[in-house]
Amino acid sequence: MKHSKFKAVDFFCGAGGMTFGMSSAGIEVIAGIDIDPECRETYEVSNPSSKFILRDITQMNVEELKKYIYIKKNDKNMVFIGCSPCQYWTRLVTNKTKSEKSKNLLMDFLRFVEYYMPGYIVVENVPGILKRSDTSNLPLFLAALRKMNYIMDYKIINTRDYGIPQNRVRFLLVASRVRTEINIPVLSNSKHAKVKYFIGAHNGFPKIKAGTRDLTDFLHTTTRLSNANIKRLRCTPKNGGNRLSWKDNPELQIRAYRGKDNTFRDTYGRLSWNKPSSTITTKFISISNGRFAHPEENRGLSLREGATLQTFPREYKFIGNSIMTIARQIGNAVPPTLSKMIANVIIDS
Repeated sequence: MKHSKFKAVDFFCGAGGMTFGMSSAGIEVIAGIDIDPECRETYEVSNPSSKFILRDITQMNVEELKKYIYIKKNDKNMVFIGCSPCQYWTRLVTNKTKSEKSKNLLMDFLRFVEYYMPGYIVVENVPGILKRSDTSNLPLFLAALRKMNYIMDYKIINTRDYGIPQNRVRFLLVASRVRTEINIPVLSNSKHAKVKYFIGAHNGFPKIKAGTRDLTDFLHTTTRLSNANIKRLRCTPKNGGNRLSWKDNPELQIRAYRGKDNTFRDTYGRLSWNKPSSTITTKFISISNGRFAHPEENRGLSLREGATLQTFPREYKFIGNSIMTIARQIGNAVPPTLSKMIANVIIDS
């Protein structure tokens, strides 16, 4: 049931993680805006009460938003959410050329804030936006908010501290111009932020092999693995093992890692049952891109396992024309559990 007081617009909505969490808390998300058409069907099917607007906000006039939704200026109960794509500021990207366009999206989001003056603002991004504030435009964004009399709270958080079973370090900001005080969500009990409480056969995830295709909405689908990678996983200790267990095997050792035991040690590694998972990235289905192997089974994570570690409910439908398309939707999303906590901070006003 919606909380009648608050509404929101989810800029850069992607597959709808932030929208779903906000809606679950009772905030009516009237629209999500994104440039990526591959997210549209997932967003619309899983968030039927929210309108999907397929637009590039860098090419969008602020008044044009009124063509799609009913929105007014200075609405003290309006929330603008700006979780812009963050490839440029993430330390995982070495070639910044392709991600150059994402560098200034925060300032494009600011145009809409300045015009509509919503009561609340939420921003989630990679920590690099704060750590590299000399070039990220974050200081300009914060200065503009202060000039408009927004008060705010922001810092770098790790989602594992909020009961989310994942080491996901993020910059989080919550701001308001209609309150005298506002804070980001308080830390929750992280005792249950462990992989074993979310995935595994004991949690309803049947044992499967690499290359399994699940044609149901559950999407317990995994990528194929070469024979060599299957052998590598067989030699990798269960429950947290890594590639060092087969580094001296000439048949299995990877040439690029010879003599480099401390380089990318998480690649080909298994998750641990009693710890949070690695960050669920857009490539979490590939064991060569991080610690993304199942704790026990000789395979990578399935699409649904990644979505579950992101705290999407099992009934959340992901639609795409390939495994990689859906993995990108999942990896780019804001964990709905975190979104719901942010929404509760606003509602509790």
